Amino acid sequence: MINYGVLYHIFTAKRTIVRKIFHLANCNTCQRIIKELNDAKGFDLQNIKEEKISPSQIDKMHDLAGSYEALFSRRAMKYRSMGLNEMDLNEQDYRKYILDEYTFLKRPVIFIEDEIFIGNSKKVIAAAKEKLGL
Repeated sequence: MINYGVLYHIFTAKRTIVRKIFHLANCNTCQRIIKELNDAKGFDLQNIKEEKISPSQIDKMHDLAGSYEALFSRRAMKYRSMGLNEMDLNEQDYRKYILDEYTFLKRPVIFIEDEIFIGNSKKVIAAAKEKLGL
């Protein structure tokens, strides 16, 4: 006989609510957005300059975003200085550059449960705030 109470407990215990923000501690825009998100109460904050993004983290971001290109910042100063603006980059190139150099990650990247919010546009931040009920 199946004990549905035990099964429910097993499945709900494995479902963890993930709330994480990948940011730069010295970025005024990131800090403003963190404040707008109720000072990120209940969020795990990862300063990507101090704690590099891991391959598994970038792959999780990719799974939710749909591409590495969506995570890549063309505004980074190194984008032009490295001549990347003149290259035809593919998905693996975007992944490699984000892992190699934290400035190539479009910031902030916000995980709220099973959704990802990338960048600092008003539309993206409004959607994150709505998801949080703010």
